[in-house]
Amino acid sequence: MLKLFKNISGDKAIWAVVALLALFSFLPVYSSSSNLVYVVGNGTTMGHLVKHALLLFLGFGIIYGVHKIPSHFFKGLSLIAMPIVLILLIFTLAQGTTSGGTNASRWIRLPLVGLGFQPSNLAAVVLMIYVARYLTKIKDKVVTFTESILPLWVPVFLTIVLILPANFSTAAIIFSMVLMLCFLGGYPIKYLLGIIGTGIAFLAIFILTAKAAPDLFPNRVDTWMSRVDNFTNPEDTDADYQIERAKIAIATGGFLGEGAGKSVQKNFLPQSSSDFIYAIIVEEYGLVGGFVVMFFYLLLLFRIIVVANGSATIFGKLLVLGVGLPIVFQALINMAVAVELFPVTGQNLPLISMGGTSSWMICLAIGIILSVSNKDAEIEESDSSENIDETNPLEILSGQL
Repeated sequence: MLKLFKNISGDKAIWAVVALLALFSFLPVYSSSSNLVYVVGNGTTMGHLVKHALLLFLGFGIIYGVHKIPSHFFKGLSLIAMPIVLILLIFTLAQGTTSGGTNASRWIRLPLVGLGFQPSNLAAVVLMIYVARYLTKIKDKVVTFTESILPLWVPVFLTIVLILPANFSTAAIIFSMVLMLCFLGGYPIKYLLGIIGTGIAFLAIFILTAKAAPDLFPNRVDTWMSRVDNFTNPEDTDADYQIERAKIAIATGGFLGEGAGKSVQKNFLPQSSSDFIYAIIVEEYGLVGGFVVMFFYLLLLFRIIVVANGSATIFGKLLVLGVGLPIVFQALINMAVAVELFPVTGQNLPLISMGGTSSWMICLAIGIILSVSNKDAEIEESDSSENIDETNPLEILSGQL
């Protein structure tokens, strides 16, 4: 074990934040899993806790393995992984799975482990690496929109189109993060505005098509519109049961909370162990616990920016921002949904929510960040690279902002 710790490299603060969030997750997961046991009738609380522990253990194995890979290797790996991801997304969408009459084509069942794998989570990470690679390639070059359509925007739009029918929130987050990364990478703003307009037009066409032919995408558009309507119409409380229960949990928690395991609303919130676990955290640990959890995510954001600024290569900077910022963004969205600052999205709280293979993709992204933060490996890469950066990294990042 001591030998293993000695082999750990990269940003120690990120290691610490990730480990603390993972360790803390056992408390709310064990507490909120009682909903699955006594309300849903699924398994035992200890069984869910053991499953969560096993997923985190394998997740940290992914972090350890990936952070040992030199960061410049991810350039080539993204080229190989991108076609594979698109094939997985096509296969997933073609399944046409429904659950309770609703399109649920998000998962591929892994027969050996009995888990559901969401290719959209892998696609988000791979796509950000791919975009970072392309932006590095065109650095200091005058790029035209026509030249960037095939190598950049075709893979981006294919990925989003394949995810959109079953998971609008994930598709929207990926699209937003790609635009943000392109902005930071110096892609012309006038082209980005055109891409935003194209995305809005495509979404409008998709909604009209889904309305005209509801059998193609059962209930998806209706679900999106009802969530937005519930968010903008707070008087319609019956239609937004989960949000109301989440607000009750938060109000009950007060300043110091009810105590570990003493949540009442976990028995009424259908997604208390995943989408709305933050509400359970506040109910049991109060505003103090809620702010501490938020602080650790903001600390993770700070360290991500520090690692990006300290990277010796443009690819390293964009890679860290591309795979790191979506983690914090997802966490903030999850917390915003719980306090009704954002419509219901179905996004988990990274490293804390009880989840399946989605937690592994978070660990994959963290491993990539730690790989870039490994100074010795990146200095060697920078010395042998044609794109040696001799400018202050902080000035480069601030210049893009």
